[in-house]
Amino acid sequence: MNKQLTDQSVQDYIHGNLNADVHKIAMGKSPFPGITGKELASQIASKKKALKKLPTWFNTELIYYPPLLSVEQCSSELTAAYKAGIVKGNTLIDLTGGYGVDSYYFSKRMQQVTHCEINEELSAIASYNGVLLKEENVTFICADGIELLKGTTQEFDSIYIDPARRSSSGKVFMLKDCTPNVVENLDLLLAKAKQILIKTAPLLDLSAGLKELRNVAEIHIISVKNECKELIWIIEKDFDAAPKINCTTLNAKQKQFSFALGEEGSAELTDAIIPGQYLYEPDVALLKSGAFNLIAERYQLHKFHHQTQLYTSNLVHSEFPGRIFKIDEVMSAAKIKKEKNLIGNVIVRNYPDKAASLVDKYHIKPDDTQFIIFTQSSSEGKIILRATIIQHY
Repeated sequence: MNKQLTDQSVQDYIHGNLNADVHKIAMGKSPFPGITGKELASQIASKKKALKKLPTWFNTELIYYPPLLSVEQCSSELTAAYKAGIVKGNTLIDLTGGYGVDSYYFSKRMQQVTHCEINEELSAIASYNGVLLKEENVTFICADGIELLKGTTQEFDSIYIDPARRSSSGKVFMLKDCTPNVVENLDLLLAKAKQILIKTAPLLDLSAGLKELRNVAEIHIISVKNECKELIWIIEKDFDAAPKINCTTLNAKQKQFSFALGEEGSAELTDAIIPGQYLYEPDVALLKSGAFNLIAERYQLHKFHHQTQLYTSNLVHSEFPGRIFKIDEVMSAAKIKKEKNLIGNVIVRNYPDKAASLVDKYHIKPDDTQFIIFTQSSSEGKIILRATIIQHY
């Protein structure tokens, strides 16, 4: 950590070059002695990334940034604040503290937080920023979090851990393939805390995670603007029941769809005979949960096709986590061929063609509110819907 980067003149330079070419700055000569162009470029790139993701850090003077990858991989303020809202107790240890975003928000809810980070420079950066951010109840320790737990008699109300994948090959991964190895150290974690929060990437399959873990009380599927950001697994000592699945969308208005594992199997579903006035497209958090029938039952929807996660109704349920469209017209392929000046964003679901090829084939121009949806109906076969969006998220 080069503290010369925190000098006011250097900070002014960094802020004034947020839109500059960082590659040129990295390769060029630094205007400051003791600071390389590469260091300046790194600070600029990371600060620019923090503008929307970490506005508290961006708007705090003299903040020091780690390499861009650390900023890209850390939690956003939006998801960190959500996690702070579900944690329990007064004391927490963050075993994989990183840049410290999660610890900062945990400190707003807990009396005492321990930030543990094995990387010496990253730990020093988080500790330095902690003073600027007034994290008076956070203790920063540079150590291996698992080894620290093994060597202490202290117990905590909650443990938070964000294991990293050891291999980036393939889309399927297991918790035992991450570091720290949560599965291998689960007994240790349960012996040291009443509640354990494990953050994983959205790629982790829910059923695979449940097979590896035990005492899972809740799974939180978190999405922002229809992009699944995190899975949070809450493990509680002595918990022995069906876990609760919480699908949460963090947009202008937070929405949540919750159910107990097993409810999906008893939910009733009927396919739509004809499309209703409105089309419902579930948020990715709902789709990740696999509660396809339960979604329909809760919101009194009918499914277009058993292989298509699109639903229809004659009513508008504004609390629905997902997009809602007003169906303006139902068209056949024969009819759309005759249409001229087609306007609308194309959505393809369970249809034997790709969006890009359909745009070219029918010369469809994009639009902000109009959509053309290519899908299938159980009763009508392939159908094309002209629709207007009335709810984005």
